[in-house]
Amino acid sequence: MPPDLLRQEMLHPQLLIPLLDYASVLVFALTGALVASRAQLDLVGFIFFATLTGIGGGTLRDLVLNRSAVFWVARPELLLLISAAAVLVFFTAHLLESRYRLLLWLDALALAVAVPAGVGVALQAHVSPVVVVAMGVITGTFGGLMRDVVGNELPLVLKQGELYITAAFGGSVTVVSLIEIDCPRPLALIMGAGVVFLLRAGSMALGWRLPVYKARPPRN
Repeated sequence: MPPDLLRQEMLHPQLLIPLLDYASVLVFALTGALVASRAQLDLVGFIFFATLTGIGGGTLRDLVLNRSAVFWVARPELLLLISAAAVLVFFTAHLLESRYRLLLWLDALALAVAVPAGVGVALQAHVSPVVVVAMGVITGTFGGLMRDVVGNELPLVLKQGELYITAAFGGSVTVVSLIEIDCPRPLALIMGAGVVFLLRAGSMALGWRLPVYKARPPRN
């Protein structure tokens, strides 16, 4: 197949959205396994955390949208991909100088891929733009939230002032807004991913923050 035609096929929404799902599951699974390594669990624990993180957000998305089959039930090979990622981390995590730093950047990458995946699935379900944005946020954040809560880590989505849910929201709104002005859907999804990663990376590397609530003494 000619390269130009191959690129066009890969950018077709019917193929691009499953590819985004595969990528987000893989990278989120790696972050889950890294959390398991920090907790010094056995291989089964690694696979459990990788699975919880890899499919958590997408599962909730599909249940809310009442899809005919949850995405990993329709594509069970995803569970094999998750297990392979967990095994890889189990045997290589000790080689890393800073597992937490790698965890942060992998999580940012996974968020950037998962948000447009969630948006794309919601668009295929023909729900309202508000629900589309919500599905992008849910797909991007809930797997990592469950990973951190079960792993007794401070959830990244709740770290004071950091752009995490904000990044997911910004990327989702970007996709919906671009589609509203007739931007091709694949391009809109890719640009949304870029916005998510830019905001999250800026928060981690440059200290971009939202203002936080500061309590004030009551007035008389």
